[in-house]
Amino acid sequence: METTVEMGEEETGEGARGAGRSLNVRSGFALDQNYVRRVWGNCNPLIVEIGTGQGENVVAAAQARPECNFLAVEVYDPGVAHTMLLAGKAGLTNLRIAQVNAPELIDCFEAGVVNEFWTFFPDPWPKMRHHKRRIVQPALAQSVHRALKTGGLWRLATDIEDYALHVHEVMDVRSDFENMGDITASLPTGHVGKGTSSKAADLPHSRFVESQRFEGRVLTNFERKGLKADRVIHDFTYRAR
Repeated sequence: METTVEMGEEETGEGARGAGRSLNVRSGFALDQNYVRRVWGNCNPLIVEIGTGQGENVVAAAQARPECNFLAVEVYDPGVAHTMLLAGKAGLTNLRIAQVNAPELIDCFEAGVVNEFWTFFPDPWPKMRHHKRRIVQPALAQSVHRALKTGGLWRLATDIEDYALHVHEVMDVRSDFENMGDITASLPTGHVGKGTSSKAADLPHSRFVESQRFEGRVLTNFERKGLKADRVIHDFTYRAR
């Protein structure tokens, strides 16, 4: 059973991850319907998880939905290795794993090739000066929209209140996505960073629309720890117009 796919360049210098690989996408690479047909062996709907962590969620989803193709995108060696281990134990044939930079990879997607993107519990980059490193950014949203089919979904989740505000600021102003939420959440309207999160309760708050918990997301160890720490889970569903 093949689970990894070759998208990255050969190692070109210091800082490359993996066995002789960099995190850069190979020059000239394109993920289109022909690539899906060749790599997965069919034209089933494609679901891409950006940042799969230990792989618990994407492996469970691939088991539960054999009629879909899954692509797990992760940069860290331990997460890639553990995802491969879980996929191998499950005997999956509909999951592939790519160890490359997600924003760069998504730029290589053919328009309309993806049915859903998932981004669950991304790195919060809690320090204020690092907020610009958060994966959810206007440029990525534009690339995700182009890669999605019309009506395709971008599902997100975070247990960090400040990141939830960040998602709303990036996504709710866009005319190319529709917020499909049906519940109201109250969030502080000012950002806080690492060491200042305790000030959030005293900031002005506003109401935002979010989604019910996505039933297709399994309760991972990471999410379980967040709930144990009394963090509120924020779910979002945005549909490509």
